[in-house]
Amino acid sequence: MDHIGGKDNVISVVHCATRLRFTLKDDKKADTEVLKKTKGVMAVVSAGGQYQIVIGPDAPQVYQEVISIGGFEAAGPVQDDEAEKEDTRSQLSKLLEGIASIFQPIIPAITGAGLLKAFMALFVALGVLKSSTQTYIILNTFADAAFYFMPMLLAVSCAKRFKCNQGTAMALAGILVYPSFITLLAGEEAVLFLGLLPVTKATYTSSVIPIILGVWFMSYVEHFMQKISPKAIKFFSVPLVSLLVGGTALIVVLGPIGAWVSNLINLFFTWLNANAAWLVPTVVGIFSPLLVMTGTHYGLIPIGTNNLASAGWDTVVGPGMLASNVAQGAAGLAMSVRSKNPDTKQQASSAGLTGVLGITEPVLYGINLKFSFPLYAAMIGGGVGGLYLGITKVARFAAGSPGLLVLPAYIPTEQAQALGYTMSNLVNAVIGTVIAMVVSFVTCYILFGVWQKNGKLPVEEYTAPDAVPASEPAAAASAAAETVSVQPSDASAAVLASPLKGTLMPLSEVKDKVFSSGALGQGIAVEPAVGEVYAPCDGVISTFFETGHAIGISSDEGAEVLIHVGMDTVNLKGEGFTPKAKEGDRVKTGDLLLKFDIPFIKSKGFSVVTPVVVSNSDDYESIDTASAGKVEVGSTIISYK
Repeated sequence: MDHIGGKDNVISVVHCATRLRFTLKDDKKADTEVLKKTKGVMAVVSAGGQYQIVIGPDAPQVYQEVISIGGFEAAGPVQDDEAEKEDTRSQLSKLLEGIASIFQPIIPAITGAGLLKAFMALFVALGVLKSSTQTYIILNTFADAAFYFMPMLLAVSCAKRFKCNQGTAMALAGILVYPSFITLLAGEEAVLFLGLLPVTKATYTSSVIPIILGVWFMSYVEHFMQKISPKAIKFFSVPLVSLLVGGTALIVVLGPIGAWVSNLINLFFTWLNANAAWLVPTVVGIFSPLLVMTGTHYGLIPIGTNNLASAGWDTVVGPGMLASNVAQGAAGLAMSVRSKNPDTKQQASSAGLTGVLGITEPVLYGINLKFSFPLYAAMIGGGVGGLYLGITKVARFAAGSPGLLVLPAYIPTEQAQALGYTMSNLVNAVIGTVIAMVVSFVTCYILFGVWQKNGKLPVEEYTAPDAVPASEPAAAASAAAETVSVQPSDASAAVLASPLKGTLMPLSEVKDKVFSSGALGQGIAVEPAVGEVYAPCDGVISTFFETGHAIGISSDEGAEVLIHVGMDTVNLKGEGFTPKAKEGDRVKTGDLLLKFDIPFIKSKGFSVVTPVVVSNSDDYESIDTASAGKVEVGSTIISYK
């Protein structure tokens, strides 16, 4: 709470399955860097008009603590006129944030109902449940209620968004689903209100857009009445006029407009499904990660929800996001297999599994964006999988977070079967899902090697503790021409020899925070006098980058040693470096590994200070280094136990 600028900086806060979504008065008051380093925080993103803190599956629990500390639940959303005046967000950001705040609260209800409907279809297909039984009728009531009364669910969240009374908003929604009103509109006789105003015949159960327009209009009526009504009668005058004026506008003007827009959307996607079915799932499959990053995926939710509620099927949001989500998860799983860094493996495996089950934020922000190439793999896999789903015209018939768990949503309902859908829809959904996962996994697996060979992976991935198997005990480092050295604190301690001739300096003085902070392990640095790197120990070269600037060695005693020549020298793309060994070679202490051109590197503006670190330092009780001073190749500079 302190690091987002305090509770007075909060306009409102909601949460989804994986993140807290703050609308702040001033984003600059938030200490983003500190929040990113906070334990349990995966990422901090400012997108779609919201300041989003990615937590993972524990987000709902953290949210409860946040509203408790901030007092937001008791006081309601913290809003004021000044905050609105100072709001410099774009109109698109405001629109997307509004859509998010309206639909986010109802997603759990329609997800639960949608999955229940999907499993009912599965049980009917398996012969476990018959549609003629009372049990089926009752379960169908459970599953259909959220969709049938969609206007009432949306009325609550719309009232919060438009700052009007929730009870009056629900009463307004009740008009649209009131049995007598539905019967009246279903009759053959023209309907007139007050004998003058024509009421367009439409079906409003399960509708989305009409109630949003209705509550939006009613909020202005309510605010106007709040201003002009005397205090003595405000208690009943405000809701009375709001309901009468808002209800009239809803059934005469706004409801028909909303129904017309809904029908237009349905007609458009019906046409698209018939003439270019491959297009939408392909595009959504490719670009869905980018939409999630920017918050613009909330622009798709109303379309998918409206399609399910009114038409009973959706070929837009569900299939495309299914391909995208499982592809993102598969890319994370590929990283868990390919990476040798235990932290990355653990995070990638858990986030990847969550991704294929439908929740992608952990793998998107924790893995795919961090390394970039898994994101490319996920976009390729999502596009290929989406293309198959589009070509085969796969549709979903129930809501749910797109992932493996909602595949039953692709089993045709009775309504869908009447439209011509068969069980081949489910089969194709499974095939498309497998295609997306396999393409993404294989692509990410291959790109890992490409990035590694070109030296583009983060340095901590180069020298993981389990990078290569250890073998024989290490020999003592050569003491030839020793100038300074460290005396091992214990006779049983292992040692590393200096790989260069030059001047030693503490790692803390290296002008690179990644090294100086010890994030990559403890060690020492050398300002080289001669452009030659020698093996500091007996072992195997676990990594030797094509650019020549970094060498990883797995010593025979299990130490993972990183020798990184210069700062940012990867940008030289190999110029000035002449490797004398290769990845996989077995080396002995003192073997020549690399030659590099010190004058050339410096002429390009790069430092040649070379850190020598034990990247798995946490595996040892103590690591000692030599003091600053001149050093020769072979001098003992590090001991560890």
